[in-house]
Amino acid sequence: MVPLLLVLLLAVILFGAGFAVKILWWVAIAVLVLWLVGFVARPRGGTGRWYHW
Repeated sequence: MVPLLLVLLLAVILFGAGFAVKILWWVAIAVLVLWLVGFVARPRGGTGRWYHW
């Protein structure tokens, strides 16, 4: 019974980690797209920076 529970716990942990990594990839792609849009659409005058930090 204990080995079965350990295997199930390991499967849940690995599934959760894989799901989190997949979500992080989508977040990274979204941030990259936003950065590229901001880089292309930056104002022509002034400092040329579209961000404020």
